[in-house]
Amino acid sequence: MPEVAPEVRDLSRRLLPDATRLGHRMAERILAEIPLYAAGDAVSLEDLYASCADNMRYVLGELAGEPSVTLEAPRATGAARAEASVPYAAVLTAFRIGGRFVWELLVEQASPEAHDALLRAAADIWSVSDDLATHVTDAYRATSAERARRDAQLRAAIVGTVLDGEVTADADLWATAAALPFDRDGRFVVVTALCRPPGTEALPGAERVLAGRGLDSAWRMEHDHQDGVVALRRDADEALLVELLAPLAMGRVGVSAPFDGLDHAPAARRQAGIACGAAPSGVTRYDAGALDLVLASTPEQSAVFARAVLDGVLRLPSDDREVLLSTARAWIDADGSTATAAERLHVHRNTVRYRLGRIQDLTGRDVARPSQLTELDVALRAARMLDLG
Repeated sequence: MPEVAPEVRDLSRRLLPDATRLGHRMAERILAEIPLYAAGDAVSLEDLYASCADNMRYVLGELAGEPSVTLEAPRATGAARAEASVPYAAVLTAFRIGGRFVWELLVEQASPEAHDALLRAAADIWSVSDDLATHVTDAYRATSAERARRDAQLRAAIVGTVLDGEVTADADLWATAAALPFDRDGRFVVVTALCRPPGTEALPGAERVLAGRGLDSAWRMEHDHQDGVVALRRDADEALLVELLAPLAMGRVGVSAPFDGLDHAPAARRQAGIACGAAPSGVTRYDAGALDLVLASTPEQSAVFARAVLDGVLRLPSDDREVLLSTARAWIDADGSTATAAERLHVHRNTVRYRLGRIQDLTGRDVARPSQLTELDVALRAARMLDLG
């Protein structure tokens, strides 16, 4: 810090031995002006008196050119306030009161002939108090960030416990769930989203977005998927949830059927996983697309079937394979209308007919025969949801 006037340095040296008593006077001022501190719940009186004494020794020691307290003391104060969940505004107000108290103390104790020098040194004096507050603030913010990380990890672990069915007794379940933002009598759904690439959020900002519409949720991140439990309001159905999640989805997302009671969460997690597997993209509810859900619920058998039907197509180079598969899907989605499929694909109708002929040759399925067309449709659905092609 800059060199202060000799009058200020001498005054600070004179007051320094009495720093503990003066710190207690500072604490009394804070107690009188901040009800939160006066209540003594978040910060004990003993703690407040001790920290104020340390702060007084720090300021007077710096002004006297005889530092008697290291930065560990103010940093410890900032960390302690964050751990005690004291609002930052209250912490900042307390330090402003303390800085004002130090200034008034110096004015009160200065001799008449030292007043002019004190006024000239005002900026330097306040700089010491501000420096103290800065170190407290840095420690407070660092501790708050660490607490947020710990809380997020704890909530993720609790969500995992609920979804994996590791808590069975009702009392234990609700004791575990007490750390989650849910009411006991709530109505819930489970959401599962595929992370692409692995390790990245599949629904970034989901908790904040849902909370903005009054829907509480808690989430966990696994390597390749993100799971969440969402508490539905009685007047909020799954359609609203899908509407809110759709713009956030980075890939496939599945939503379970609604259920009452978190003891049903493991079954709902399986439903959400099946719906996620069945989703071509975006958000899919468990009660939508029955055929796709059946395929997704038996992925190994579905993959065997898809490869058996589409083997000839799947062996083609990627560009050729994609052209044929997209043409077949567009034609089926158009209910067998070659003209509509051609319009959607931006090609001529004869091109669609030619590609369908190649598909028939490669798969041995005649699209004019309903049973064989059904096999082709099912194989195409399975291939898409299992990323075979």
